[in-house]
Amino acid sequence: MTGMKTVRAGAMLLAGTMLSGVPVMAQTAPAAPSAGAGAAPTQAVAPAPVRTIKTLRVEGAQRIEPETVLSYTKLRVGIPYTPETLDQALKDLQASELFADFSISGVETGDIVLRVRENPIINRVILEGNKRLKEDKIKKEIKLSPRQIFTRTAVRQDVARIVELYRRQGRFGAVVEPKMVNLDQNRVDVVFEISEGPKSKVRQINIIGNEKFSDDELRGAMYTKQSRWFRFLSSATSYDQDRLAADQQKLRLFYLTNGYADFRVTSAVAELTPDKKDFIITYVVEEGPRYKFGDVKVDSQIRDFDNEKLAQSLPMKKGDWYNAKLIEDSIDSLSQTAGLFGYAFTDVNPDFQRDKDTLTMAITFNIAEAKRTYVERIDINGNTQTQDKVVRREIRVAEGDAFNSFQVRRSQDRINSLGYFQEKLEIKQNPGSTPDRIVLETNVEEQSTGSLQLSAGYSSLERFIIQANITQRNFRGKGQELRAGVNYSAYSKSIELGFTEPYVFDKNIALGVDVFRRDFNSFNYLGTTRQTTYSQVSTGFQVRAGVPLTEYWSLSGRYGLTYDQVGLDASFFNADGTCNFQQAGRYLCDSIGNRWTSSVGYSLIYDSLNSRLRPTAGHRFSFSQDFAGLGGDVKYIRTRAEGAKFKGLGKGFVFSILGEGGYIHSLEGSRGPGIDPVRIVDRFYLGEPQFRGFDIRGVGPRVLRVPYVIGNDGSQSLSKDRQQFVDDALGGRAYYLARAELEIPLGSGAREMGLRPSVYVQAGSLWGVTRPLASLNFPQAKDANGNLLFNKDGSPTLAPVAQTDAQGRPLFQVPTNDSTTADKTAGLTTTCQTGYSATLGGACSGGTANIALQNTNYAQEQFYLGTWKPRVSIGIGVNWNSPFGPLRIDLAKALVTQPGDDPKLITFNVGTQF
Repeated sequence: MTGMKTVRAGAMLLAGTMLSGVPVMAQTAPAAPSAGAGAAPTQAVAPAPVRTIKTLRVEGAQRIEPETVLSYTKLRVGIPYTPETLDQALKDLQASELFADFSISGVETGDIVLRVRENPIINRVILEGNKRLKEDKIKKEIKLSPRQIFTRTAVRQDVARIVELYRRQGRFGAVVEPKMVNLDQNRVDVVFEISEGPKSKVRQINIIGNEKFSDDELRGAMYTKQSRWFRFLSSATSYDQDRLAADQQKLRLFYLTNGYADFRVTSAVAELTPDKKDFIITYVVEEGPRYKFGDVKVDSQIRDFDNEKLAQSLPMKKGDWYNAKLIEDSIDSLSQTAGLFGYAFTDVNPDFQRDKDTLTMAITFNIAEAKRTYVERIDINGNTQTQDKVVRREIRVAEGDAFNSFQVRRSQDRINSLGYFQEKLEIKQNPGSTPDRIVLETNVEEQSTGSLQLSAGYSSLERFIIQANITQRNFRGKGQELRAGVNYSAYSKSIELGFTEPYVFDKNIALGVDVFRRDFNSFNYLGTTRQTTYSQVSTGFQVRAGVPLTEYWSLSGRYGLTYDQVGLDASFFNADGTCNFQQAGRYLCDSIGNRWTSSVGYSLIYDSLNSRLRPTAGHRFSFSQDFAGLGGDVKYIRTRAEGAKFKGLGKGFVFSILGEGGYIHSLEGSRGPGIDPVRIVDRFYLGEPQFRGFDIRGVGPRVLRVPYVIGNDGSQSLSKDRQQFVDDALGGRAYYLARAELEIPLGSGAREMGLRPSVYVQAGSLWGVTRPLASLNFPQAKDANGNLLFNKDGSPTLAPVAQTDAQGRPLFQVPTNDSTTADKTAGLTTTCQTGYSATLGGACSGGTANIALQNTNYAQEQFYLGTWKPRVSIGIGVNWNSPFGPLRIDLAKALVTQPGDDPKLITFNVGTQF
């Protein structure tokens, strides 16, 4: 501007260009040249004149008030100013980060004008190129957002934040380029163009200085793993700076547990390859000599303790190789022992006496004097829905009781077993108001306790399938369980309601009731065709009650009343309504009927599991008996026993042994020859899903109807295709089943998906049923001379037999092509050889000669009554807590089978408990 000295700072960003720092320029008077050697003497420079601000105004402000703009500077009307004063004002405006451009005019006259152009308002923040990190994860970390004032400093900070997010993912080659798009009304869109780059893996782990252990042994002890093709599911192959520090501790722990007490890591360096794809990590170590334990002593200042006995209980002995892990375990053991006696804050300090000449490490565990501790208060935090009393009644100590570490740990396990809160709950022990008081702080984090499962489908065999189940395990926050379920298909219909109150009137007594109606059709397959065999409709209820006997023992009782209606498909009945045992089998015909079952039972249970949902330690045993015959039509005693043991093996491995067995004894008299005293619907069955490697009801007594195949030459032979067999499981009166299983841990990524694989071996058997009478009786065929006929394989040729009614009378069919036959009787079945009777066995009238009905559906009944000898299977399974509910897939091979068993290689179950 003419006649005015102008000072400007800042530069506008063009649309689509990179954001960068703003250079600040302030124009001042030129400096006088310095006097050199031999230069002529200069006259003294007069100081710059001091002027006074006459007027002061702001131009260009839109959103910001002029007074606000002036508040960022020290310029005021009436004060003197110099070039330095104006230069400082420009710096103050720049520091506010509110303006894209600013200048000062009117310097010569004292009429100062501040001209500003405000920073734009952010319209949108746009992310481009982000595929590995979702937009919501990035935006919650950055500061820029719509309707904020745009500043370059904030942009640079957000770029750094985004780059750091990718570095945490192991993407050290990520590049973020910020850009700005100018809009009208002084608005801008901020665009972050992201080039994510490849994930930086750990290509190699080098170890220098190790002589006693190989590189592979040491790498196996680390969290970080070298990137290899078979670790494509593992997240441990990505570089993580925090994990680098943890690996140094893992190396140290590895050596300390193997006797190298002087081991140390002298350096750990991670180098990024030039292409920024991989890291190479190098550790330099000093192993040192190997030590053995010297004298191991305990010096306790607590008079209740016997030092010698405590020392003998410790896991390390003199002469054993030094192991730092055993020392940590000993400190925990001594602290827990003190806790059992009521000393909550016992201080256990190991005193090491190292002898470098003999390479021994003597240790004395000093237990400081402590006062017996009492529980001052129990705090429960974090329960927003669950009532306090639901948590408190699981705590085994009360306020005012002497502290007991075992009871605290048991309380922790019981609360975890409720399933109302997140896992790994821990009861913290905080100092109380005095040294002999302790406050137990229980911090819980509630999780969903209700489940709703809805499913619908269509099957060519089942037709429409609809299932709906709703369960609330913490109803109204009182620990009550309420459940309801509906199942409907062409072969199965049921409705069930249940309610359980674990503490009736706040007393340690559980009470529950179940009401149900189940309509079930048993079936078998003939080829791919499903055939219904018997149907069972059960309607009834059960009342349950339970009380604890001790901390681990409990007793429960129950009473149930059920009305069973057992029938057969209409195709299995003769015209007179009697059961056709030749078609259905005597074993099914003997089972039909309606009956009441009134039963009372009890269960004695021992449970020390650390969690009822996913146990990793403890035992469980139960013994149950049910007595049917308290009224009703059925009389029996059913006895069952179950046991389980779980043990954590470290590093996430969990080993378990489970066993169960049962026997049912009838209290009724004989029901006839070939009829088992225990009805088919009351017996035990064994197979999928509890016995993996076998089909549903694939183990134990059964009847196979094996059809004969007739060749082109008329010869007969038994079919080899099991799909053509009619396979009816009979159940058994006795069974046992045992399983040993090892749960295998996976990486953190698989754990987050809810995957838990395991390997197992199972053995079991089902037996004990009366051999049914034969339903089929085909005589051997003879030629015209009365000689017996045989097939090519030497087996007897079977002859057709006459079809009979329930009383064994031969059946005939009235011919349809005889002119003397009445139209209303043509084709009907009768017991009359000549003529017809409206009732089977009635007086025959008419002279029509009827056709004898013969059974030419040749088959052989094979009875497999089971044996106590074990069946054995081995397999691998995967539990997946999928979004659709619990799911399990098993690949199991039956190694030992018995005749008649039905093995199955792959099983798939949804909704089972695991």
